[in-house]
Amino acid sequence: MMQSMLSPGMASLALFGAFFFLLAMRVPVAFALGLACLPILAYEPRLSPMMLFNETFKSYNSFILLAVPLFLLTANLMGVGGITDRLVVLSRTMVGRMPGALAQCNVVLSVFFAGISGSSTADAASQSKIFIEAQTKEGYDLPFSIAVTAVSSTLAVVIPPSILMVVWGGVISTSIGALYLAGIVPGLLIAAAQMVTVHVYAVRRKYPVHPRATFVQFITAALQSIPAMMTPFIIVGGILLGWFTPTESAAVAVLYALALTAFVYREMDLKRLVEALSETGRLSAIALFCVGTASAFGWLLAYYQIPKALLENVTSWNLGITGVGFFIAAVFLITGCFLDAIPAIIIVGVTLQPLVQSVDMHPIQFAIIGIVSLAFGLVTPPYGLCLMVACSVAGVPLRYALKDTMIMLVPMLLVLVGIILWPEVTLILPQLISPELVK
Repeated sequence: MMQSMLSPGMASLALFGAFFFLLAMRVPVAFALGLACLPILAYEPRLSPMMLFNETFKSYNSFILLAVPLFLLTANLMGVGGITDRLVVLSRTMVGRMPGALAQCNVVLSVFFAGISGSSTADAASQSKIFIEAQTKEGYDLPFSIAVTAVSSTLAVVIPPSILMVVWGGVISTSIGALYLAGIVPGLLIAAAQMVTVHVYAVRRKYPVHPRATFVQFITAALQSIPAMMTPFIIVGGILLGWFTPTESAAVAVLYALALTAFVYREMDLKRLVEALSETGRLSAIALFCVGTASAFGWLLAYYQIPKALLENVTSWNLGITGVGFFIAAVFLITGCFLDAIPAIIIVGVTLQPLVQSVDMHPIQFAIIGIVSLAFGLVTPPYGLCLMVACSVAGVPLRYALKDTMIMLVPMLLVLVGIILWPEVTLILPQLISPELVK
């Protein structure tokens, strides 16, 4: 059998060197991943540049990945169909009396929106338009307004139905239903930590408080929002009860959102439908192209046995479950600064899986540590997509809100540490509700 021309070390140097060089040249991530593969595919006698296309398109032969565009469509339908407006009103009635009322509404709305959309980008875009200008008009500092909007949008990848959980479950063969349940407690803890941080900011800077909502106002807002709030229960409950698969649940969510916006709230028309479909097509193309090129990149890593070579030394450190947890978090935190979450799962998640298995860490805990760590990358430069979106809406450079963003991330980091130290945080709900999924 002919030996490979490159050693694992040389192959990894060529792959990652080309990838980071292309990123530095401002080549989009998805293109950089694919182009980084070409030199090796051309140099290696047993390989061919055509394999880039083969491996890219092979990755799309996945029933689970169909859920990605469907969940994005659900988010967009609800965004243009008046659902977001009703959730804003509900948020105001719940936390309007608290210091920093509008910023608190921002966080609470992110929790609600996360349970509907699964997309942090969609959350950041919609809430930036709603809250940033409104907060500055009420006397909030602009950097803080941007920071709380961007950081709270990361809840959408932790609280189900999360697109990242769908991708993780499909790539690393983990129960998506169990991941959905496991994300609830960490997501709510992160939201609570963000609300405490907003409270401290508001008290110190004397941000305004809204009048207390009456009980009638709260009940009215809650009743109007109940149909929208049923979405996560339909999705998660349907999967757990065996009514439909994760992909089928995404299709059900689309049909439910369409019926809700067209027949219940009656704010959907042909123009808004076309707008939602076109935005979904654009975002889906970006996400799935990343999946394809990342899969080709990951295939080359496996071909040269680079993950095995990288982890040989790490395994000898005898870190234990807790040490491996912190190592995983550190790797994903660093990776998330440069790479979109979906390709990071495909490349880094698969690479770290043997290490996780070697210390008997529960795959559910591994997934939640990885997903929460990747959530940081949505607001940390140079990638920081959600922060970029918020700054773009506000019309300021990214560095303008960086200090407040980093402060907002500190309590979130403490929650991540808690997830690593106490596996029960992630496992308690799956064990209580569906113990057969976590055996």
